[in-house]
Amino acid sequence: MSDLPLRGARFVLSTPDPHGLPPDRGAEIAFAGRSNAGKSSALNSVTDVQGLARISRTPGRTQHLVVFALPDGGRLVDLPGYGYARVPESVRAQWRNALEGYLRRRRSLRGLALVMDIRHPLTPFDLQMLRFCAAHDLPCHVLLTKADKLGRGRAAQSLLRVRRELAALGGTPGVQLFSALDGTGVEEARAALLRLLAAAPRPPPAAAV
Repeated sequence: MSDLPLRGARFVLSTPDPHGLPPDRGAEIAFAGRSNAGKSSALNSVTDVQGLARISRTPGRTQHLVVFALPDGGRLVDLPGYGYARVPESVRAQWRNALEGYLRRRRSLRGLALVMDIRHPLTPFDLQMLRFCAAHDLPCHVLLTKADKLGRGRAAQSLLRVRRELAALGGTPGVQLFSALDGTGVEEARAALLRLLAAAPRPPPAAAV
């Protein structure tokens, strides 16, 4: 499977509210993760566009939903990072509401790329996202980033442990090692994202009772 549709992505817009997103048609993949998990580096690596997503030394700088267009018309959406952002609780609440609304109602959303630091996987936020995906039949692919920070043996052990814990949760997300620094898992991640983009559209959300 060619990964060309992911290369050459370009910035489209940034919005604090899902209502500011492009029209809800076509296909898109969202990237989620703690604000220090390496989400921006992962986006830059899979698109082969360095600087596409801003990499900051200050975690939590991504406070909006950031949309990138792919050459074939698909989209990648960088979701607000959670964790160490030094922002007021009112802003955190706004992020949570925007994120939940987007994940629940966006029909063009084909799946979620969940970014976890391999040294600190399956945080409470990660588990919350995994349970949400399972509850709403949203496909998920896990990138265990910064795999270069561990030796090959320790990285493999962490991968197996995460796979076991994901199986115990009852979900079926894909999971892999990833490193933006040395290129580990970049091609595997591209293939997984392309499979998600090719998935069938989501059914409309159930009407409120």
